[in-house]
Amino acid sequence: MSGDSAFVGSIAELYEECLVPVLFEPYAADLVERAVALKPERILEIAAGTGAVTRKLAAALPASAIVATDLNPDMLAIAERRDAGGNVGYQSADAQALPFPAEEFDLVVIQFGAMFFPDKVAAYREARRVLDRGGTLLFNVWDRLEANTGSLAIHDAVRAAVPEPKPEFIARTPFGYHDRATIEAHLRQAGFATVKIEQVERESPPGDAARLARGMCLGSPLAGELAQHAPGCRERALAAATGAVTELAATGPLAMSALVVTASG
Repeated sequence: MSGDSAFVGSIAELYEECLVPVLFEPYAADLVERAVALKPERILEIAAGTGAVTRKLAAALPASAIVATDLNPDMLAIAERRDAGGNVGYQSADAQALPFPAEEFDLVVIQFGAMFFPDKVAAYREARRVLDRGGTLLFNVWDRLEANTGSLAIHDAVRAAVPEPKPEFIARTPFGYHDRATIEAHLRQAGFATVKIEQVERESPPGDAARLARGMCLGSPLAGELAQHAPGCRERALAAATGAVTELAATGPLAMSALVVTASG
């Protein structure tokens, strides 16, 4: 597991507490609405995290069988603790080597996980392998960082507050996989014949600027980058990030933008 993919211990808890309500809940609703329209019976969720999508899928599709997987056991433990219902099973799994037979599912869902796959083509190829004929891969990724104003403010503030080596996690990984041509090329290399990519814009819930800063600094692998520096650096970075994003939020809603991808064939 690479550093950028490690959501363990307190990071997992703070991710659920701070980032899920601010960043992931708004897009979970969008993804689940699209999933429901496909009328799936057997669903695999990859990179389920702490279960933001899982819970909504289980409620919206109570007759469907759902398997929620994640590479990080600490994240999955939180999802299971907040169990979505009797139609969900939980299992640790690597997206690049899924422990399921071919054609096992008719829908594979990934919420903001594809950016973390070291070999994206291999992960997409595995998703296609476990999909039955006519099945669909449905996932979202963040758009460019500049279109996500709160996250950009935090990234810039943290970098300004921290000496070399400057933290790069936010720009490198969660907001580093947004080129549509690259995404489509990866999917076609994996064997998908039909690829559709749409932009979906949202706004962060009001009053959550400080929570976003705390989640980014302490509830993501950015915490590992900050830990490389002298004691007190993390606190300075968090204070700078909180001040910058709170000031920005005072001028209006924080913009969010993501790409939603549907692939089949």
